[in-house]
Amino acid sequence: MGSVKDLLVIKEPTKDCPGLGRFVFSDRYSVFDWGEMPDHIAQKGSALCLTAAYFFEKIEQERIMTHYLGLVENEEMKSLSTISQPTNILATKLYRVLKPQLTEKNNYNYRFYKQEVGNFLIPLEIIYRNTLPAGSSIFNRLKAGNIKLEDLGLESFPEEGIELQKPYLDVSTKLEATDRYLNWREAQEISQLSHQKISEINAITLRINQMISKEVQKIGLKNEDGKLEFALDNEQNVVLIDVVGTLDECRFTYRGIPVSKEIARLYYRQSRWYQDIVKAKEKDPTNWKKLVKEKPQPLPPRLKLLLSWLYCAFTNELTERKWFIGIPSLLDILQEIHDFIKS
Repeated sequence: MGSVKDLLVIKEPTKDCPGLGRFVFSDRYSVFDWGEMPDHIAQKGSALCLTAAYFFEKIEQERIMTHYLGLVENEEMKSLSTISQPTNILATKLYRVLKPQLTEKNNYNYRFYKQEVGNFLIPLEIIYRNTLPAGSSIFNRLKAGNIKLEDLGLESFPEEGIELQKPYLDVSTKLEATDRYLNWREAQEISQLSHQKISEINAITLRINQMISKEVQKIGLKNEDGKLEFALDNEQNVVLIDVVGTLDECRFTYRGIPVSKEIARLYYRQSRWYQDIVKAKEKDPTNWKKLVKEKPQPLPPRLKLLLSWLYCAFTNELTERKWFIGIPSLLDILQEIHDFIKS
């Protein structure tokens, strides 16, 4: 069970063969690596599942390998166009998750990856960045000197909302207690991937980024940034895994208004709970949760309803099919969210 979706293992993966599983998307959500929040967002799970299937099917048309097998309706695997009603179950191939070992010095040991050939999750999260919206981690990392202006193709310190001349590809750890940004040399070192495989992953990421941007532009949205995960199969092919293109994996905006779970982040950034998290992560990046004394409070009822509508409207309009009935237009929902957050 994860903080947002559950995994049903039908067949365990091995060193030589991928397994079979099902993602069961829940109405839970998570922000700031906290895990399950106190509220459930109605119909969010089904909306995410349908959106994920939509993008997987588009990506496979581009001959990019994925772990997607289909949607599950009445215990049958079907394509998005053939299901009759929303489902929250998506069938996938499964790959081994090989967790790095935490040493006595609170470092992670990835050396065993050198002996692995295939059928495992690559322990990296790949982030594409088309813009630098407010709240982007890039600003603090620039100030700390962890990223250089020239890395981003910039000559001076950027303003919030700046559009980059070309996408910036970022990378972080995937299997540690807290995601940790890496440079590409470190990423190659911990994953034990060849330079060629890293280049292939970057090329695939850029293609998917371009496709997502084109799709959401049709409904008036901008693709600011997003994250992707990959595995290597038993033939050393790069395979797109997890979920892609959803409001939880991407940061979309409409005229600067967030169209993602960034809305919940904006709300909670004003709370004492969030301030507690910031201080705890500074003190102990590994065991920070134990230091957080405050608990997140539930969302205001109206904001919770607006978030539910947001996920549903995005899915309806992206797929051009009314899966969810009685939902206002995406733009009307966003206008009310904007007024709510600003008030």
